[in-house]
Amino acid sequence: MDEVTFRMDTVLSDVHLLLPNARHLMTRLNGVGQPVFISKFKILWDAEEKEPACGGLSEDGSPSSASEAPLDDDGDLDVARRPRDASPERERVCPIILRQATGTSTDGRGEDDDDEEEEEEATRQDVIRIEHTMATPLEDVGKQIWRGAFLLADFILSRPAEFEGVTVLELGAGTGLTSVVMATQAKMVYCTDVGQDLLSMCQRNVTINRHLTEAKASEVRVRQLDWTGDDFCTDAEVAYAWTEDEVADLHNETSLIMAADVCYDDELTDALFRMLYRITSNLRNQSTVYLSIEKRLNFTLRHMEVSCEAYDHFRHCLDELHDMEDGKMQYCVEQVLSPFPQFFQYERVEHLELWKVSAYQK
Repeated sequence: MDEVTFRMDTVLSDVHLLLPNARHLMTRLNGVGQPVFISKFKILWDAEEKEPACGGLSEDGSPSSASEAPLDDDGDLDVARRPRDASPERERVCPIILRQATGTSTDGRGEDDDDEEEEEEATRQDVIRIEHTMATPLEDVGKQIWRGAFLLADFILSRPAEFEGVTVLELGAGTGLTSVVMATQAKMVYCTDVGQDLLSMCQRNVTINRHLTEAKASEVRVRQLDWTGDDFCTDAEVAYAWTEDEVADLHNETSLIMAADVCYDDELTDALFRMLYRITSNLRNQSTVYLSIEKRLNFTLRHMEVSCEAYDHFRHCLDELHDMEDGKMQYCVEQVLSPFPQFFQYERVEHLELWKVSAYQK
């Protein structure tokens, strides 16, 4: 029998972990052989009429208010447990490949049936469909959906006037969910990341959700942007490269930059802040940066206690940016504390944070 090995760097987003099985179906294998799933996320357009959610959503999809955890007589957490004799049968759910990479259907239906279903979905203004993978190695976490993307998306939908008609750059866009949401308000969104396989997935997500942006006549352009590089790639032979006109448009028109939950590695975080400085210092307009992050608690042997090293480094970089004095740029950093409505069904935990950076050229 072959020896079974487990990869210690495999991670699974809570968004996918908590989704009901019926909400995501495997559609194909991507270019590197990973299963690709598609999930549907409903936009709760009536969220503005309800109280902001602090502890996620109730079963009917409406925001639920936070409640204190139940405690026993000793002050310990009182966990409700299922009786041992209660073992209801569960319906077995198996992944179904709906479409192979070539685009042919494998479930007995014709391609025309698939096209009709897609056309029907395209008429709905309250559903976003996102292709993604699940349980990836750390280097492929951009192919999953994270709660930080939903937090930033909630903020965008709660402030439509602030983003109306602007040009936006998203860094580390991953599956492109936040760029799609931003495009329901903005004029132009440059949706950027690295890796052809990831960018191809992102482009497909932009395409299958174009019904949400057509009414606004907005545009999302998926482009490659490596934080460790010094320049925008304009080589026409490279997939998702920039044109010279796009680079000029970015520098002349962009007034907002955003990134959702991209600070999980110290070297990448350093590269992100260097990129933020390079871009904001070359923009013609004053700009605002929104950064969402989830403060993840981990037990480390080095500290022998629970710590948040990636988050701590992120905060250190924010402090350095706020205190920067180089004679060219000035940054004002503040946390967005005001509660805002929740437009998507996910658990808005207390460790989710949104930060605003205002950039000024001296």
